[in-house]
Amino acid sequence: MNRYPLWKYVLMGMAFCLGLLYTLPNFFGEAPAVQVSAAKATVKLGSDIGDRIRQTLSQAGVQDRGVFIEANSIRVRLADTDQQLKAKDALQRSLNPDANDPAFVVALNLLSASPRWLSELRALPMYLGLDLRGGVHFLLQVDLKQAAIKRYDALAGDVRSLLRDKNLRHAGISREAESIRVSFRDLDTRGKSLVLVRESLSDVDWVTLGEGDSLALIGKLKPEAEKRAMENALKQNISTLNNRINELGVAEPIIAQQGNDRIVVQLPGVQDTAKAKDILGRTATLEVRMVCDSPEEIASISAGTVPFGCERYLERGGVPVMVRKQVILTGDNLTDAQAGFDSNTQEPAVHLSLDAKGARIFRDVTRENIGRRMAILLVEKAKGEVVTAPVIRSEIGGGRVQISGRMTTEEANDVALLLRAGSLAAPMEIIEERTIGPSLGAENISKGFHSTLWGFLAVTSFMVIYYLLFGVISSLALATNLLLLVAVLSLLQATLTLPGIAAIALTLGMAIDANVLINERIREELRNGASPQAAISAGYDRAWDTILDSNITTLIAGIALLVFGSGPVRGFAVVHCLGILTSMFSAVFFSRGLVAAWYGSRRKLAKLSIG
Repeated sequence: MNRYPLWKYVLMGMAFCLGLLYTLPNFFGEAPAVQVSAAKATVKLGSDIGDRIRQTLSQAGVQDRGVFIEANSIRVRLADTDQQLKAKDALQRSLNPDANDPAFVVALNLLSASPRWLSELRALPMYLGLDLRGGVHFLLQVDLKQAAIKRYDALAGDVRSLLRDKNLRHAGISREAESIRVSFRDLDTRGKSLVLVRESLSDVDWVTLGEGDSLALIGKLKPEAEKRAMENALKQNISTLNNRINELGVAEPIIAQQGNDRIVVQLPGVQDTAKAKDILGRTATLEVRMVCDSPEEIASISAGTVPFGCERYLERGGVPVMVRKQVILTGDNLTDAQAGFDSNTQEPAVHLSLDAKGARIFRDVTRENIGRRMAILLVEKAKGEVVTAPVIRSEIGGGRVQISGRMTTEEANDVALLLRAGSLAAPMEIIEERTIGPSLGAENISKGFHSTLWGFLAVTSFMVIYYLLFGVISSLALATNLLLLVAVLSLLQATLTLPGIAAIALTLGMAIDANVLINERIREELRNGASPQAAISAGYDRAWDTILDSNITTLIAGIALLVFGSGPVRGFAVVHCLGILTSMFSAVFFSRGLVAAWYGSRRKLAKLSIG
């Protein structure tokens, strides 16, 4: 009556073994590590850099405990913090001989101390939040008014191009505070211009102003368009911060909007505040300049001198290129950048889209310089590198530009990403900064662990005393629930915070409730005269509906917290919801399997050890 089929026991064993496997990495803790990542989009990390790192550490007398090469970084695990600092200094000197132009970012970090075979099975520990691991916290104030002003500046360029293309003469276009003013000398031109801009620029409200010689059109963004511009600026800033923080190798950073004009950045495990500020403050932009190739300049270059009005940069591969100091176009005129392929050669390329002002300048420059070379520079942290320097074959209009030449597909994607989200849409300043040391995080972990442990022991002690053997089985099911919950959190690579630990402790108290219902139902069946085997079967079957109803109502509350909450509330809700699901499995399926294994084969069962 109460026997379990073999496949159910196999399922129980597999669930327990997988739970143990994915829970195990959380017990090894973390070890000091040094992380190396590229400081430029054009610098690539590979096995050659890994070999160079090993050689540098060996020469410095530093014994590593594993070098892990990942997509965007190389991490070196070390024995202690002394070795960590020594390794960082050695790698900084070796990889960045020119401190003013670093090619790599060398940062202190923490790495799981679990064995390599666990990592190869993708058995990784849970990420720890800022309150448990330590790290840095920044609150950034975004100047959204500047984003609106940038939008007005771009609109002024669009209006100028529209009027020029239709041969409508104006007396000046300027931005005044948060509006655009277009001056005219006669009513007829103003009237035609008004019709044109209303048709072409639907996001702007236009009104006429002035009489006689003071005729003008005043344009102001519609409220919904201005709001959209500010929201887009905030989203672009968050996207840019995400891209930059990848270089720090933070496993689970928190970058979130707070209010209408603030961004919260939390970087667990990062103790180097200066390095974090440096990464957050980075900017990357595009510059278009002409190559110095006049006869006089070529003669000067041949003589080994830099021509007047020129600067020396390096092209890909280390080839020096002389370019003019005059910047024709900047990344401010860039509206989009996407990786693709050259339609003629099928080589990887980056396709750029320019705004109206940039398209006009680019068209004029390419028309006037056919047969000459134009250099496209990528500028990061005031350091420029020539991405490509193609020969202009014909006039390029329409605002579509292509960068190609000696680029891999991955490099094209990197350059497009850096150009697309390399600069901030609106300036930001740090208004709050906190550093949480690893010792405080370790103390929080210790307190959270002990609170969960003592809660578990108190619950299991009560169950064993009150329900005897069935209490022991309930306690084993509760321990399995805890094992599966931690395993699922590790498998999902969730971030554990103090509220998450509180949710685990609460889940233990709620999970045992299902076993209490089952045990009490079995007692009731025994009091009503049912045989022990019949009481077990009826107890589990009839308690199931009540257990399901109570857990579904609690799950609904947890989902509401997950959907509408933010920050720590969401962390609590994730653990809470997963804990409910694992408790339903362990309290019913697992505990019944244990009862079936102990009592199921006894045909003449006279009594149950249930108190």
